[in-house]
Amino acid sequence: MHRIPFALLISALTLPIAVRASDDAAVVASAFDHFYNLEYDEALADFYKAEKAYPSDADIRNNIAQTLLYREMFRNGALESELVSGNNSFLRRPKMNPTREVQDQFDSAIKSAFALSQAKIAKNPNDTDAIYAMAVTYGLRSNYSFLVTKAWKSALSDATDARKLAARVVELNPQNYDARLILGVNQYIVGSLPWTWRAIGFLAGFHGDRAEGIRTLESVAKKGKKNRVDAEVLLCALYRREERSKDAIPLLDDLLRRYPRDYLLLFEKAQMYSALGDKKNALGAIDQLAELKKRNLPGFANVPWEKIYFEEGNIQFWYNDLDEALVNLKKVTEAPKELDLNTGVLAYMRQGQIYDLKNNHGLATQAYEQAIAFAPEAEAAKESQRYIHEPYRRKS
Repeated sequence: MHRIPFALLISALTLPIAVRASDDAAVVASAFDHFYNLEYDEALADFYKAEKAYPSDADIRNNIAQTLLYREMFRNGALESELVSGNNSFLRRPKMNPTREVQDQFDSAIKSAFALSQAKIAKNPNDTDAIYAMAVTYGLRSNYSFLVTKAWKSALSDATDARKLAARVVELNPQNYDARLILGVNQYIVGSLPWTWRAIGFLAGFHGDRAEGIRTLESVAKKGKKNRVDAEVLLCALYRREERSKDAIPLLDDLLRRYPRDYLLLFEKAQMYSALGDKKNALGAIDQLAELKKRNLPGFANVPWEKIYFEEGNIQFWYNDLDEALVNLKKVTEAPKELDLNTGVLAYMRQGQIYDLKNNHGLATQAYEQAIAFAPEAEAAKESQRYIHEPYRRKS
């Protein structure tokens, strides 16, 4: 299970590695429905109920750890597509700071998952369910190391262990397409890393292949049983990154049909259409989201207006509707204390870029300075620093 940090979708090792446990159980089915609709507190409550019902199930512990991590990502604005930019965006994730309670809960779930899988493997070394569960646990710990502790080498090491275990599952059962999700993710990620990273010892001999990674994920989306949804989410993110937005639209429509309360899917759809040069449908997706919020429908009532203004303004910015974009982006920063760091810093930077395009570098500099002050460590803050000295200009 999981959703992707859209934008991504998300940095090197934060791509979801999913598994489903006892899907026939109502409480687990409810948990997954909440998870995919961004209702992480409700999903977590259901998974904890399932933990009591299935005391020897490592998958449930993995689900708990995944939900804890994704809830933190969601709170930090790290599931948003606009966050991915540049050739090495996989290495530019902001560090998160979960509470000690959340860290302890995550560590407990991971430790329990490992112990339960190891016990089953000790009885049967070829237990593919237990091997795959352990692969997922390694993947989750990898994600946590990358996002929270910024221990990149540890993250890559755990990701490598996850890949090897998933490969073992496929070796034992070639028809297990679900296990190929991990293999596809690893292929793509390692193929996207700078060569210096791929030279690290535990990656020796595995160079990765972005195209092969995507083909593997496409096979999971078509033939997988438990991980088809996760493969679709991943493919949406990777198609966007590979400038194949047209291929993502049908997948987004399918995901929206399944999970109609996931407002990030509508934001993603708007950005996909924008990337395709379809301004009408891009803004139409934002208008649809705004209408759903006005009607206070489940999943949309709590969407911050600031995020809607930002997405609309950002699309208008790229289509050179600068006056309209500036109005929306100024709405975003009217209450800066209500903004997550990523939305705030990008909104200020975009304002500066608009002023530069209007040949008013004085006001542009003020906006860039606000971006830097708002989130000094963000990539957009560093980009804003450059524009102070060299005014922003459109690339031809």
